[in-house]
Amino acid sequence: MNINSIKIFLLIFISSTFLSCNGQEKTESKIIKTKSFEFGKTVSNLADRIWVIFQDSKENYWFGSNGEGIFYLKGKELKQITTENGLVDNTIRGIQEDKSGSIFIETANGISKYDGKSFATLKPIISTKNKWKLEANDLWFGYNANDLYRYDGDSLFELKLPRKDLKKTFGIDTLVSPFNSNNPYSVYKVNKDKDGNIWFGTFVAGAFRYDGQSFLWFGENELSILPNGTAPGVRSMLQDKDGYFWLSNFISKYQIQPNTLEYDKIIGIEKDNPYYFNSGLSDINGDLWMTNYGGMVWKYDGKTLSEIKINNEEKDVLLITIYQDNNGIIWLGTDNDGVYKSNGKSFEKFEPNN
Repeated sequence: MNINSIKIFLLIFISSTFLSCNGQEKTESKIIKTKSFEFGKTVSNLADRIWVIFQDSKENYWFGSNGEGIFYLKGKELKQITTENGLVDNTIRGIQEDKSGSIFIETANGISKYDGKSFATLKPIISTKNKWKLEANDLWFGYNANDLYRYDGDSLFELKLPRKDLKKTFGIDTLVSPFNSNNPYSVYKVNKDKDGNIWFGTFVAGAFRYDGQSFLWFGENELSILPNGTAPGVRSMLQDKDGYFWLSNFISKYQIQPNTLEYDKIIGIEKDNPYYFNSGLSDINGDLWMTNYGGMVWKYDGKTLSEIKINNEEKDVLLITIYQDNNGIIWLGTDNDGVYKSNGKSFEKFEPNN
């Protein structure tokens, strides 16, 4: 072999090695596997335990179950999608859509991305640099992370919230539960307010607001472990018409002062109202809707808190989530009776084939 041949061989070898390493690094930072794709099997009914409801930009509905995968409704056609079709897990905890129309499914064992053709499982990047940013198109996930994840359209970053002296603040030991790997900062819910700030509700470490530069911490006793030992968690964060924030309870609502990061604690509406709600939303009119696991649905129009009826005389409906679709219709996901849909006055059981 002459000198020129050796040079050419070495150049090809080095170039191939460099491109191969770069390709591996890029792939590993985004996905860990992509499965062959078959878009579910046709079924006639939803599961009883529907924990997540989502309508995409094409008007299709995605119903996430607690253990039976996704139920996808397009028109009158209902399909069930499970791990056999590419999902990373059948226990669904959240569904979102990015600006390109890809669907992100948050599960008990990671996050699946559906690009319209197949499912891929995102692999988080765990970095000591803690890459906090607040961009309009970022997606945020709380389940299955140590604290939470941020997806910037290219990579999934695992982040940590600022640590506080929880024992000193609350006067109790917050590491008392086997749930969430004894992490009091596990994020239960993520919401954006009207100004674009992002809010994180935690297991027992209260709530945090992030404005892209700094954090405001809500370390109130009612947002941690209660005197009776229960830990309701901050599962919903709402902003009402007057700018007050409701953090999963009726005990207090909060207002952030215009020029500071201080807040005032405001006493709730009435003493005989229930204390906590586990899911809520602000509708297109600015009215608040709130539910609890015991089957109560409330609507707050800024003056009056009223109860909305669920039409079921046979059983107590256990509520998990409340959702408003693209047309302004309110839906309920339950832990024992499928899905309910508002008819304007009450909620009726939703049957996909009717």
